[in-house]
Amino acid sequence: MRFDAVVIGSGPAGATVARLLAQTGRSVALIERADFPRRKVCGEFISAATMPVLETCGVAGDFLALAGPPVRTIAGYAGDTMVEAPLPQAKAGWGRALGREHLDILLRDAAVAAGAKLFQPAEVTALRREADGHVLSLRREETDEEISAPVVIAACGSWNAKGPFAITDKPRASDLLAFKAHFRGSALPEGVMPLLAFPGGYGGLVHSDAGRISLSCCIRRDALTRARAVHGGKAGEAVLGHVLASSVGVRRALQDATVEGAILSSGPIRPGIRARYRDGVFFAGNLAGEAHPIIAEGISMAIQSSWLLAQSLIAAGPAAAGAQYARAWKDHFALRLRASALFAHLAMNDHSRAAAALVIGAFPNILTWGAALSGKAAAMPSHRRETAIGIRHDAA
Repeated sequence: MRFDAVVIGSGPAGATVARLLAQTGRSVALIERADFPRRKVCGEFISAATMPVLETCGVAGDFLALAGPPVRTIAGYAGDTMVEAPLPQAKAGWGRALGREHLDILLRDAAVAAGAKLFQPAEVTALRREADGHVLSLRREETDEEISAPVVIAACGSWNAKGPFAITDKPRASDLLAFKAHFRGSALPEGVMPLLAFPGGYGGLVHSDAGRISLSCCIRRDALTRARAVHGGKAGEAVLGHVLASSVGVRRALQDATVEGAILSSGPIRPGIRARYRDGVFFAGNLAGEAHPIIAEGISMAIQSSWLLAQSLIAAGPAAAGAQYARAWKDHFALRLRASALFAHLAMNDHSRAAAALVIGAFPNILTWGAALSGKAAAMPSHRRETAIGIRHDAA
């Protein structure tokens, strides 16, 4: 079976690029290994700057109906410090949070509605390049089959431990491990999104869908070992105990709250810029590169990277799109990666965290500046002409 493009992974990045390509009339295969719905470790927040892409994908209305309340205030919680500042407003309004068990289905179904053929659950077991493109071997329900396409897009995530695009390395003490939990009955004021800094890690709280609060955080492997020695229990329980013990703001927000479901874990996370195009394969989402999650831009970057990739493929075609997409990705996201690395260092280091807390306490609007620097009010790249996607770039 031959397609114009094969997309591996139906998370936000994969489903978005599948939708954008399929709605131009291209034949697209969308391959997803996991069953949906699924919970995943992520911050759940999507900045308002991403809304034009969601509108193009036809899911903006459903997203707004399901997502949590608009986030208008950013806060900083570190030790005894609790400060708030206004979040910069984008042209599209305010950002919101939505659990992945809902978001992934919205975007996947939008891709299918545009004509993408879904293979789920299915796993890519081999990939080989031939003169006219690529041939992929799929395992689906204990049967094997092959599909081919001139364009292959890997959007299966950098945390995958399996498959031809797995990123593996030896464990290091500095590895960042990610955790996520949902809560009911939180005292966190509506519309406030606190960023958390604690010994060895950082995180965030946000109102998500259906009245839930989402806590997501990253912690160094060595700090996790120390937290388990102090608080005991499973890794997620130890991390939660560590965060609560380290932050007055988190204790106040969650003092009467109850955990909903299991505390999820994943990782390690290794932020940085990776290949966006290699050996004839395009990379989207955090396979192309990822910022430290402290800036809460992971999902937004995944969706926006797919917009950039679709634009390049449509405008330049597969032969020239690789270099064009790589440049556009770096132009759009490099500053966010640098800013996130700085913020993460300040949050995790004991001395810089204390100094930063004093400065932010005296000048809370630094939080507003930091949010703008991380891309929460930035528009998508502007271009002068229209494309087959159907949005005027200068309005995006």
